[in-house]
Amino acid sequence: MVKIRLSRVGRTHKSIYRIIVADSRSPRDGTLIEVIGHYNPLTTPATVDIDREKALLWLSRGAKATETVSGLLSKAGITPSSSQLPGS
Repeated sequence: MVKIRLSRVGRTHKSIYRIIVADSRSPRDGTLIEVIGHYNPLTTPATVDIDREKALLWLSRGAKATETVSGLLSKAGITPSSSQLPGS
């Protein structure tokens, strides 16, 4: 199963996350398929930068977003029903 989830980068106490597409069996910072965005919780307000087209493409292919990433996608205004899915 393919999941859209967070992968931690950055140094100690300065964490920044990549929003990635990966196999659900791979470890958090292990093998990934594609990077579709970035999330920085340290800025005020938190910075979320997501490639809308790539996110919708992976959601249309059946990738499941984790609970945290689902919240980030909705804050960015990206939901599978928000527009025509690519490839449909």
